[in-house]
Amino acid sequence: MLERLFQLEAHNTSVRNEIIGGITTFLTMAYIIFVNPAMLAQAGMDQGAVFVATCLAAAIGCLIMGLYANYPIALAPGMGLNAFFTYGVVLGMGYSWEVALGAIFLSGVIFVFISIFKIREWIINSIPASLKLGIAAGIGLFLAIIALKNAGIVVEHPATLVTLGDLSTPPAIYGLLGFFVIAALAYLRVTGAVMIGILSITVLAIILGHNEFGGLVSMPPSIAPTFLAMDIAGAFEVGMISVIFAFLFVDLFDTAGTLIGVGERGKLLDEDGKLPRIKKALLADSTATVVGASLGTSSTTSYIESAAGVAAGGRTGLTAVVVAILFLVSLFFAPLAGSIPAYATAGALLYVAVLMTGSLSKVDWDDVSEAAPVLIAALTMPLTFSIAHGIALAFISYAAIKLFSGQGKQVSISVYALAVFFVVKFIFFP
Repeated sequence: MLERLFQLEAHNTSVRNEIIGGITTFLTMAYIIFVNPAMLAQAGMDQGAVFVATCLAAAIGCLIMGLYANYPIALAPGMGLNAFFTYGVVLGMGYSWEVALGAIFLSGVIFVFISIFKIREWIINSIPASLKLGIAAGIGLFLAIIALKNAGIVVEHPATLVTLGDLSTPPAIYGLLGFFVIAALAYLRVTGAVMIGILSITVLAIILGHNEFGGLVSMPPSIAPTFLAMDIAGAFEVGMISVIFAFLFVDLFDTAGTLIGVGERGKLLDEDGKLPRIKKALLADSTATVVGASLGTSSTTSYIESAAGVAAGGRTGLTAVVVAILFLVSLFFAPLAGSIPAYATAGALLYVAVLMTGSLSKVDWDDVSEAAPVLIAALTMPLTFSIAHGIALAFISYAAIKLFSGQGKQVSISVYALAVFFVVKFIFFP
């Protein structure tokens, strides 16, 4: 049955290799079980319900990817967009979390649409590579400032906006220590470095009396507080258009990059460097976002950590199915997830920020017309606490600089159209 479903022999793999690959991938991405509920709880959502939604959305996404697309790529609520959900849309813009879920649901529906009708290629090819790099770096810096804030390392200041906090406090010490541990373990290529860092800081804080242990296992909490709670009608407000676009845009490019990156690592690309069945993979990803929003969590996306499972031998969808099973098992560890303090996840956020800002190394800094919009995107996201604002200002600056420097013909119509749209939005719907 497994051979018929996943074509193991054709992919030169075995059940054992697939199981090892699945376990490896799960260990590298399981930190989302702890980080996502804690982050979305700050938006006013029920932490237990979000925990269940996170595990279920990840499991369903992995099952669709494994059984439908037959790729060893795991999915779960994505880092960056969950932070934008909480700090940008809910706490920053003042929308309810129900409306924010509605925006994610709509972005997922649009993603499904463009995946079916092959609009994806036009969108991806029309957006300059430098903007993609700048947006990735901006999200990384956005996560970094959130991590530093959660640990009390960066605090508000009436004169300078932000300043250094008290590094002698337990949250700051634990936050920095967690980051040091995760970075060191990652350098040593220890599987599950992020999860080990989070759990070790949590255990240390409990031992030293700075945190309470809520238990290890129990029956899963109720998902009722978030299930089908999204406010789709509220998401149609004009001010939410750029938010929906931001959710869609980031999810689309993050997914495309992950699919190609993992495919290349596992030698799954064809002779033209393209991923076969990419339409199915994109449909799996977009469908998971729709399902996740319905359950009560932020955008579900493909995880680059899947490359770890591929390196361990995973080659087919059976790897993703194994990850799905492990996420379902995780449903019974809600008390442990509830015991994770914000400062224990701060180190993980900061580490993910390091990975994402690495995209800046690929920017052509000698061409200021390409580099300037990158800097705009990278700086405005953390400083405005909004991925949507960073994307908008990046498009406006790219189109304007290219036009004023006599390179207007190099810019696609879609970039000009988006730039004009964002200008109109800022003027009439600030």
